[in-house]
Amino acid sequence: MYIANSNKLARRAFLKRAGHLGLAGVAAPWAMNLAAMGEAAAFSASDYKALVCVFLYGGNDYANMLVPFDNTNYTNYNNIRKGDGTTANPGIARTQASLAGSVLVPTTALPGGMQLALAPEMPALKTLFDAGKLAVQLNVGPLIQPTTLAQYNAKSVPLPPKLFSHNDQQSTWQSSAPEGSKAGWGGKMADLALSNNPGSGSVFTCISVTGNAVFLSGANAVQYQVSTSGAVPINSVKSGSLYGSSSCSAALKALVQQASGHLLENEYATVTGRSISSETLVTSGLAGAPSIPTVFNTTGNTLAAQLQTVAKLISARTALGVKRQVFMVSLGGFDLHDALVAKHPGLLTNVSDAMNSFYGAMGDLGLQNSVTTFTASDFGRTLSSNGDGADHGWGSHHFVLGGAVNGKNFYGTAPAIAVNGTEDVGQGRLLPTTSVDQFAATLASWFGVPTSELGLVVPNIANYTTKNLGFV
Repeated sequence: MYIANSNKLARRAFLKRAGHLGLAGVAAPWAMNLAAMGEAAAFSASDYKALVCVFLYGGNDYANMLVPFDNTNYTNYNNIRKGDGTTANPGIARTQASLAGSVLVPTTALPGGMQLALAPEMPALKTLFDAGKLAVQLNVGPLIQPTTLAQYNAKSVPLPPKLFSHNDQQSTWQSSAPEGSKAGWGGKMADLALSNNPGSGSVFTCISVTGNAVFLSGANAVQYQVSTSGAVPINSVKSGSLYGSSSCSAALKALVQQASGHLLENEYATVTGRSISSETLVTSGLAGAPSIPTVFNTTGNTLAAQLQTVAKLISARTALGVKRQVFMVSLGGFDLHDALVAKHPGLLTNVSDAMNSFYGAMGDLGLQNSVTTFTASDFGRTLSSNGDGADHGWGSHHFVLGGAVNGKNFYGTAPAIAVNGTEDVGQGRLLPTTSVDQFAATLASWFGVPTSELGLVVPNIANYTTKNLGFV
């Protein structure tokens, strides 16, 4: 059993602030001390910034999204993924010829003459990469500390729990802990930014367009959920919606917000009242927001519809009273144990088109430098084919997009294209060479989180010498 040193930064920051509170003669319960710590750690922002997480549920297949193209590495890739042409093992390798028009040429070449091509279904993202607006983070995944293959095999260092499990690794990517975690690094960043969104604006610091996700939960920040149609109303309290009677609607509205001497009833009324007032603010804010000329093709693309909603909400930022926001959207369908060749390209097209339209919309609003979008996923998939697909992996490649991004480059270490290679824990499962904590800390620093507070956002960052990866 291992006791990690991963919480040193956060614990040190907390103890320091707790001491300050004690010297000031403040006596408060633990929960109030936590709230005070969050307030003391807050940072002040004069500008607007937003982070947008695009989560690819199911475990995206990195190897057919970013494909080796130089002859040596393509041959290795093809030998591993080509199959034998039978019905049972048709293979999942892309042809080298199909990749010729989508080779990414970074400012700094990869070692050993390696070349990587973006999936041809993602031409819009290639254009953004070439323009210096898109960066690729190579082989990133959950870790507790830097880990070698020998350490992994010997189990001589602490490892993320429940590897290769969908629910647990989704949670670990979003919160540094498996399923059941209460707070994610998006929500923890929002905790530190809440003072920049005073009053009703605090409700809109974290917004999900994809349902409940631990990524947006903090100690004080809570996620506000919307649909692609906008704010979600309590229909029966809208005027005239209850039995066609405005009087009935008004009576119910008063009833559900009525103060009570019972603690839980009173809290329920408070939350309900906040929901009603927030829906009104969002609806009116969207109605008065600047129009966005960029067209989102939402037909058959739920991710585009979600990002269009995020763009509209950002256009209403002044009415909502916010200077810092964290959003989450998602696309499912990436758990392709079968039919990877048939289904994966269409998913990648949706990702590319949706992210490109969103970047264009930020240009319409003059906010391309103020909004950074990034992808994440449960895990990568195995380099080895199971015949018609690939199985659960670990490390993967991800995109970072925005005007502030140091694009047209690869960050991190390109893995060997090999089974039983130097980063392979089995079947071509990549042992990450960059941790999610480093990835998140880099985004948090851009968002405004001071270096001294990064341990409050990502608990394992103290274990890494490099805390900022430099892609933004």
